[in-house]
Amino acid sequence: MTAAPGRRSSTFTRLLRHGFTDASAAERLLDSPELAPLRDDPVLLEALGATADPDLALLGLVRLLEAQQSPGARRELLDTLISSKPLRDRLLGVLGASTALADHLTRHPDDWQALVMYEAYDLHPGVAEFEAGLAQATDPVSLRVAYRRCLLSIAARDVCGTTGVAESAAELADLATATLRAALGIAEAAAPEDAALCRLAVIAMGKCGGHELNYVSDVDVIFVGETTEGTDETKALRAATRLASHMMRICSETTVEGSIWPVDANLRPEGRNGPLVRTLSSHLAYYQRWAKTWEFQALLKARPVAGDLDLGAEYVDAVQPLVWKAAERENFVPDVQKMRRRVVENIPAAEVDRQLKLGPGGLRDVEFAVQLLQLVHGRADTSLRSGTTLDALEALAAGGYVGRSDAAQLDEAYRFLRSMEHRIQLFRLRRTHLVPQDEAELRRIGRSLGLRKDPVADLHREWRRHATVVRRLHEKLFYRPLLDAVAQLATGEARLSTEAARERMVALGYADPASALRHLEALASGVTRKAAIQRTLLPVLLGWFADSADPDAGLLGFRKVSDALGKTPWYLRLLRDEGAAAQNLARVLSAGRLAPDLLMRAPEAVALLGDGDGGGLEPRPRAHLEQEILAAVRRADGAAQAVTAARGVRRRELFRTAAADIVGSYGTEEQPAEADQGALVDRVGGAVSDLTAATLSGTLRAVVRDGWGDELPTRFAIIGMGRFGGHELGYGSDADVLFVHEPRDGVDEREASQAANKVVSEMRRLLQIPSADPPLLIDADLRPEGKSGPMVRTLKSYEAYYRRWALTWESHALLRAEPVAGDEELGRRFIELIDPLRYPADGLTDDAVREIRRLKARMESERLPRGADPKLHAKLGPGGLSDVEWTVQLMQLRHGSTQPGLRTTRTREALAAARAAGLMSDEDAAILDEAWVLATRVRNAVMLVRGRAGDTFPTEPRELAAVGRYLGHGPGHAGDMLDEYRRTARRARGVVDELFYGAADR
Repeated sequence: MTAAPGRRSSTFTRLLRHGFTDASAAERLLDSPELAPLRDDPVLLEALGATADPDLALLGLVRLLEAQQSPGARRELLDTLISSKPLRDRLLGVLGASTALADHLTRHPDDWQALVMYEAYDLHPGVAEFEAGLAQATDPVSLRVAYRRCLLSIAARDVCGTTGVAESAAELADLATATLRAALGIAEAAAPEDAALCRLAVIAMGKCGGHELNYVSDVDVIFVGETTEGTDETKALRAATRLASHMMRICSETTVEGSIWPVDANLRPEGRNGPLVRTLSSHLAYYQRWAKTWEFQALLKARPVAGDLDLGAEYVDAVQPLVWKAAERENFVPDVQKMRRRVVENIPAAEVDRQLKLGPGGLRDVEFAVQLLQLVHGRADTSLRSGTTLDALEALAAGGYVGRSDAAQLDEAYRFLRSMEHRIQLFRLRRTHLVPQDEAELRRIGRSLGLRKDPVADLHREWRRHATVVRRLHEKLFYRPLLDAVAQLATGEARLSTEAARERMVALGYADPASALRHLEALASGVTRKAAIQRTLLPVLLGWFADSADPDAGLLGFRKVSDALGKTPWYLRLLRDEGAAAQNLARVLSAGRLAPDLLMRAPEAVALLGDGDGGGLEPRPRAHLEQEILAAVRRADGAAQAVTAARGVRRRELFRTAAADIVGSYGTEEQPAEADQGALVDRVGGAVSDLTAATLSGTLRAVVRDGWGDELPTRFAIIGMGRFGGHELGYGSDADVLFVHEPRDGVDEREASQAANKVVSEMRRLLQIPSADPPLLIDADLRPEGKSGPMVRTLKSYEAYYRRWALTWESHALLRAEPVAGDEELGRRFIELIDPLRYPADGLTDDAVREIRRLKARMESERLPRGADPKLHAKLGPGGLSDVEWTVQLMQLRHGSTQPGLRTTRTREALAAARAAGLMSDEDAAILDEAWVLATRVRNAVMLVRGRAGDTFPTEPRELAAVGRYLGHGPGHAGDMLDEYRRTARRARGVVDELFYGAADR
């Protein structure tokens, strides 16, 4: 093109104004001979500027013109292009949106004529029209060409806005149906003898079955085969399998014309391990006996599409009743939700933020939420039984199962996300759900969706906005209508019926749905600000309650806490505004009895669950606890009031410890469950032991002050024993102690002894007085002479007794002795006194070793409760706590004098020291440590769940499930938990048999 002065800059500017990004290249293309008749035509530039990518559209047009077979064909295309706006919009729209379809048109230059028609029937073709379009295909190559020609017309209507995303998805599914029929016809023509032997039905699943297919997607199918009259079933199924396999290859294999799409039959019974074709009776037998929840969810979209349609209809009619009973299965809702979480967890970390389909706030979130509601309520309401997501969402809203506003927002978000997905796939006709990172591609996608001002920024903003809506609503969708059903708000919107609400509560795992609905009504009814906030919180809380073993207890506990604190200004604000508080509360209230019982006695402790100034869930150091308790003692009027204050602190801190343990064991949306089980055990043991020591210190100070003023006439120390001395107390443990005193100078020994005994008596009484706070039981049975001996002894008395009368079991027990309260100097001297006993210089004699083994064996036989399963007894059973501890303690008694690392009261530290000293192998130490941690966790779990101490797994199913959840086993996996415990304990017992009972000198 020879331009007058200024001509080039004028054209260049005009091109930029019309959306071209490479105006120089566009000028050269416009100057090409093929476009000579139209180079100055403003209609062409306007049309190109209206496309998603004008540069791409212009290049594709030039390529198409170059591919025309003759000048006459080229002239016909140009004349039609200028005179027919429908063709112009369609053809250029496709060329600006898809390089893959531009390539097809270049290879088949006459196919542009498929876009000329603009009759009414052409706007919304169905299966029949597509079958006509594929009718001439006789082999895989010609089928691909015909398929792309039909796809061209769908894409043209789509990019021009003639059809919406839902209509385009339906057309793609209809084209897939016609293609499957054509492919099966080709396979049958190639093997007529096989076709004569069998009846074969092709059932579409997934998006094809749901009439909502993508441009490029696996087409999910299931095959059903039956015999023809007089045919052997085995031969018929083999013939059907050959036909099905051939049909799949026709669609999936790559030829000179590429492939169509993969046909995926992995949704069939047993997946890829199962036979490709089954009879109808075989399908039913599998679904009735073996199918998992997700398989019934998948059958929601089952639709016969090819082959023997009567057989296909029989299949759908047979499986549909099973689909609508799926919600009655145990753990139905948790199974569905867990499957969704598993999908998200399997996304590579680098792709999560770009995943349009599977990521948080993606298409799958909408689909899962809708399918969950369909399965729950479709049993009774047949209007919900649609395989198409948007149709089902509309039906759910019309029936009151979903709020209309929520449904409208999800509908809008789903349509936008599907439109993005379509545009991404259409470009190269490749299967992907990742949003591209290239700016040019993002610009093309944004423009294709009508975002012309700043396509890239506007696309990102709209995408994130819709994803946020989906992420916010997809789980609440299941719970919010429950509140509308009971909240008695303004009329005008359909609501869940009482029966539908009850069904939903049952599906969530509530054993008493009527009571649960009454709790919701009490919490959410009315027009007060409190009720409004509750209606915001409860949809999320109900989901968290449902993700526990006892949703009923969680909801009841929440109502009780809300009744107690609802009028305080900070309570609901805490739950609404502090991200962790609401989920932490839901976990704590539904995990068992202990933590809720502690909370109900002083509901204001809920503040600990937040992120703010309440101290959070981190255990407090012992020094801080003692400081707070001693300050409360000083302020109190008398010992009784002082100990009441100390017990109140203990209750609050027990709640803090239990809540932290539960949250760490369950995990939250932001923080996964603690992977190091030993760390959880150590945290609980240390926190409860420190709290017990601080409580005893405060109680001792209170009793002394009340009876003697500032100073007791005798020095007095409390020695922790057993788990207390080992910093391993559990929630239900007594405080094993020894009491030691030493008269002060000039004080009569009798007076000192009376004072010391009075202190002990008063401490025990005050710590056990019935009150709202849990009692702290003091057990001094490990003292010299046991229950027959004096409760308190002087240091000299202990020295005399141990020098003359000490038995092997007493030396053994003293391994755990550690001062915990009272006179520090006296405690230190007591430890100096007993060290030679517990770490004898010459180790143990053979007789002493045999005595310890006899004591252990007798304890196992005498103390194990009658009727208990020894293999599941966490304390006394094989491989339990006793086995591990006695094994480690035997090594401490034998080698503690020469191995300083063994001189510790803590089991895990001693175990590590024994390994470091070469007294056991790394593998044996790891086995014993694992067993000890697991057994301790079991005891903690039982106390948290039942509210009372126990050493065996509960027998009540809900309690057993709750223990399982605490230990990391999902719903329905209590059996796996018991198997894991038995396996762990069995391995530990093998090590104990070798190290403790073995003859080797260790």
